[in-house]
Amino acid sequence: MPLTMNKEVFITCAVTGSGGTQDRSPHVPRSPKEIAESAIKAAKAGAAVVHCHVRDPETGKPSRDLKLYRELTDRVRESDTDVVLNLTAGMGGDMIFGSSEAPFPLAEGTDMVGATERVAHIAECLPEICTLDCGTMNFAEADYVMTNTPGMLTAMGTMMTKLGVKPEIEAFDTGHLWYAKQLVADGVLEPDALVQLCMGVPWGAPDDLNTFMAMVNNVPDNWTFSAFALGRNQMAYVAASVLAGGNVRVGLEDNLWLDKGVLAENYQLVERAVTIIENMGAKVIGPEAVREKLKLTKQAPKG
Repeated sequence: MPLTMNKEVFITCAVTGSGGTQDRSPHVPRSPKEIAESAIKAAKAGAAVVHCHVRDPETGKPSRDLKLYRELTDRVRESDTDVVLNLTAGMGGDMIFGSSEAPFPLAEGTDMVGATERVAHIAECLPEICTLDCGTMNFAEADYVMTNTPGMLTAMGTMMTKLGVKPEIEAFDTGHLWYAKQLVADGVLEPDALVQLCMGVPWGAPDDLNTFMAMVNNVPDNWTFSAFALGRNQMAYVAASVLAGGNVRVGLEDNLWLDKGVLAENYQLVERAVTIIENMGAKVIGPEAVREKLKLTKQAPKG
């Protein structure tokens, strides 16, 4: 398939994530105030979209607390900086098994809840975009499984669509794209879907270019895609995704480093992505252009 470079690129900044990075860098934001401030600085640096999780302000551990999400989204919306809000809906599907000889009962850290609870903060805060992890997969941890069954994805996707929030399909492997196409065929998702290609996440799609192009070639022509890779390959995938016709994601969720031995802040990663994109001869577009492109609805929270 011939490559068609994207000339108008939007940047998503994944601000904090849910991984155990809170003690590996002082720049990983924890409280809603810190996450909002980091998101706003990233937006000022050129990110049109901010992808946000929330964390326990004291421990830094991932959280699904509605109050934390409401505080975060209110702080971003009340700022003088416009940005498209993208909230995770990936939590609540975590299964941690016991040993290989005694997998049950499930171990501490398991967080399995129903579809309505998994999207409760989406209904409460009404972001413009929220994520939909389109498959079940193993992660690097020995006994941890990210669980997203077809029935769960149908229920969650239906709720998101009815709320007027655009799902961002998170595809960690080609099978996830296959099922996402089925969700569109079933009418659960709109035909002009948005997908994030997640490269190099163990044990999903490796971040080599052959696998990346296999993912790209499985994205329908009327979909919009973005892509990222973890760690030291984050910036390389800024260039790769633009060259392949896509948009880009950077941020501390996926990579803590600006240079060897230099811990990054979110805005610095966005600034570097802007430089790469513009040096390739493409234009970085802002939130209003993204809303028009993706047909997003900017909504105020309830209350």
